[in-house]
Amino acid sequence: MTYSKADSFGPLVTPQWLAANSDSVVIADVRWYLDGRSGREAYNRGHIAGARFVDLDSDLSAPPDTAGGRHPLPSPQDFATAMSRLGIGNDSKVVSYDDCGGVVAARLWWMLDCLGVKAAVLNGGLDDWLATFGDSLQTAEPQWQPRIFTPRPWPQARFADINEVAAASNDDSFVVIDARSHERYRGEPNTVDPRFGHIPGAVSMPATGNLRDLRLLPTAEMRRLYSEAIADDQQVIAYCGSGVSACHDLLALRHAGLADGRLFVGSWSAWGADLDRPIATA
Repeated sequence: MTYSKADSFGPLVTPQWLAANSDSVVIADVRWYLDGRSGREAYNRGHIAGARFVDLDSDLSAPPDTAGGRHPLPSPQDFATAMSRLGIGNDSKVVSYDDCGGVVAARLWWMLDCLGVKAAVLNGGLDDWLATFGDSLQTAEPQWQPRIFTPRPWPQARFADINEVAAASNDDSFVVIDARSHERYRGEPNTVDPRFGHIPGAVSMPATGNLRDLRLLPTAEMRRLYSEAIADDQQVIAYCGSGVSACHDLLALRHAGLADGRLFVGSWSAWGADLDRPIATA
């Protein structure tokens, strides 16, 4: 299969590209809902042909705990086992999608990208697919064979732990960005966060602000958006509620051609649960 110049697969692909190249990539349905709806049930009602369901809670996360937050990283072995079972191998190309502009699907993209596996997000997600091809979804689950996915350590350079985030929030060479909604950042009461507010010094960069009509903003516009908050010489650490939508901000940085940021996996679910950590409100 021939790809565009320099094999520029990712970080985004269009529905047209995916339709033309569906036989050479693994399609991953990563729907998940903060309000408790079942992504698996949504998948069962209809998914892109060939897509396999990837469970955020069990395939892309370890069990929640106070220190690690609601969606800690799985161990390298557990992640490799999940990917192998899903037919994702060391040399696979993976396209993930959801129905919220990639805000959830970016988690799989980020994890695979960290390990050197080629991955992309379907720009516009399921909505853009349906707008392009009409009601073309399938309900039958496809068949696939397990692939070899070698366990490998999570690269520390792509992540930041809670102490590194605390130090970065007081270091002008870093900027910490918060991918949650402006309301949660300001500290408005909600049913999700353990405490209300944000990490002191963090900048509000909601993942939804990366989107227009559920598609990521054009490259130049995205670059302007992030350049307003991030100086050229600053390193970025991104967090959200539980290390999921922050990956969308990291996807936006890549799409904009800016330097990669680091992910605080535990995010606010870990910071807010630690009563010794300070919080700020708008």
